[in-house]
Amino acid sequence: MALYEHVVISRQDISPQQAEALNDTLKHLIEEGGGNVAKIEYWGLRNLTYRIKKNRKGHYSLLAIDAPSDIVKEMERQLSINEDVLRYMTVRVDELDLELSPILARRDRDRERRDDVPQF
Repeated sequence: MALYEHVVISRQDISPQQAEALNDTLKHLIEEGGGNVAKIEYWGLRNLTYRIKKNRKGHYSLLAIDAPSDIVKEMERQLSINEDVLRYMTVRVDELDLELSPILARRDRDRERRDDVPQF
C-alpha cells in the first residue's frame, strides 16, 4: 500500500462538528477498503488566500493515509461531488509524519506563551 497526505478544505458555513464528521466519513471509507488512517488533524477555520466559491474562510483538515490507490481515487471522487468541500489535495509521500503538524505546533506554542504572561 502507498502512503499519502491528504488535505481537505470545507465550506465556512458548516460547523466544526460537521467538518469532523466529514473526516470520520473519509476514515470509514478508507478503512472499509483495507486502508489505514494514521493521523487526522483538524486545523480549524482559517482564512483563504483568495475566494473559492464565494468563501473567504474554510475548515482545514489533514489526514495521513496508508491505503491502496483505488481507495484514494474513490475518496477523491466522493469529495468532488460533496457540496461542502471547496478543495482537496492528495500527495503521495515516502513516509508518514506522525508528529504534530507545524500549523498545530505553532498554535500550541502561541497558547503557551499567552499562558506564561502574568495577568494583572
